[in-house]
Amino acid sequence: MIKNIILDMGNVLLNYDPEVCLNQFLNCEEDRAVIRRELFEGPQWAEGDLGYIKDAERFDEVSKRVPERLHGALRKCVLEWMMCMWPVAGAREFCDDVKRAGYQLYVLSNASDAFYDYFPRFAPFTYFDGIVVSCDIHMLKPEPGIYRYLLDKYRLSVQECFFVDDRKENVEGAGKLGIRGIVFDGEYEKVKDTILKITGDEQ
Repeated sequence: MIKNIILDMGNVLLNYDPEVCLNQFLNCEEDRAVIRRELFEGPQWAEGDLGYIKDAERFDEVSKRVPERLHGALRKCVLEWMMCMWPVAGAREFCDDVKRAGYQLYVLSNASDAFYDYFPRFAPFTYFDGIVVSCDIHMLKPEPGIYRYLLDKYRLSVQECFFVDDRKENVEGAGKLGIRGIVFDGEYEKVKDTILKITGDEQ
């Protein structure tokens, strides 16, 4: 029986869209492509999510790969990228509904230290029964260890957990440990229907 719902953060609870920041500070698509590639898709992004560097520290390394004329815009993107992080439509209503139904709610996120600044836009940390952020434990989804860490920390049974993430590889990573889940496509009704179907099949 499912008792625990584990939620990804980016594009499940809060929108993550670097284009918001890129469009804010850069007028040329060629320039946006440079910063998109070097900042948001570069190695320092993962290093931040792993907790090896702070958000603000990304600038020094990334700037070495970006033309000097773009350094001002790059710095703004480094420091203000989280302007896009606002609640996904229907996410809070979904969470309220499943909490009322008696499910426990957990968050499992690949995120940097900035998580603790913007996440309260969705809900207070105490709203959830547990939160695990990759930067705190130096592991990323879909590494098996990050799922095991959450299960062990909160003493959860894999058979009682259901995982929601917008990335297929992360849901598959959880599945390798026996955690059922769904790839989120923006429709929380599909999540509810899947949980209800599993519950019905087990009765």
